[in-house]
Parts: sequence; structure tokens; C-alpha cells
Amino acid sequence: MRHFLFTCILAISIQLSAQNFKPVVKTDHFAVVVTDLSASAQFYSEILGLGEITNQTKKSNIRWFAFADGVELHLIQTSKEGIETKKDFHLAVAVNSLPDFIKMLEEKKVPFESWQGESGKSNSRPDGVNQVYIQDPDGYWIEVNDANRF
Repeated sequence: MRHFLFTCILAISIQLSAQNFKPVVKTDHFAVVVTDLSASAQFYSEILGLGEITNQTKKSNIRWFAFADGVELHLIQTSKEGIETKKDFHLAVAVNSLPDFIKMLEEKKVPFESWQGESGKSNSRPDGVNQVYIQDPDGYWIEVNDANRF
């Protein structure tokens, strides 16, 4: 009887604790399929300033990078079959100075545009954050903005 009672109390406790569980979620990494690993690695390193980190998979078709906040970007060279690149499906990053970033883009002759598609222009979002859009070597869209994340 004692064993049965203990089992019932334990089962009820587990059920109640599971109902009250609320996960705490943080970004760990993004994985991006690329067709030219070297070109993509160069872009994310030189244009976005990401530092390359140790690729724990040790696979030659994968390279890992890290954003300033520790979130990782994993570049995986494989087929992009079935992957569409549309501007409304994009990665958004904040930089410490959007004017300096735009100047660097112009110096390196990296095309950029506003959300509306105006070449060489920036725009403001409804929340007042200024932004530009660029594309990586595989055509993925990246919003670069001045949201105060620092």
C-alpha cells in the first residue's frame, strides 16, 4: 500500500511539474546551405566581420563562425535544390554603426538596397530602426540595421 501511495504521489508531482514548465530559449546557431564554401566564408568573415571558430564536426564541407554575441553560423556546402531566396526570408543583424557599415559596403563595392529595393539606399522601419539589405554569394538576404543591441 505504501509503495502504491508513493507511486501515485510521484506521478501527480511529475504531471504537475510538467504542466508548469516554461522553457527558456536562446539562439544557439543558424545553418546555411551554400554552394561555394570558400566564397561564403570570405563574405561572412570580411563583410559581416564574423570570426571563424572550430568546426566541431571536422567535416571539410562545413565551416563555423560566431557573431559577437556568441550565436554561431554554420556554413554547409551541399546542394541548394529547392531552396528559394526571398527578401522577406532573411537574417537580420545589428551593427554598431550603420553609416560606417554602408561606407565599408561602398568601398568594397558590395551592392545594398532598401527594403523597397532602391539600390544604394537605406530606409527606416516602422519602429525607427534604419536598415539596408545585402545578399551573400548564394543570394540569401541579410538585413543590416542599427537597432540598439549593444
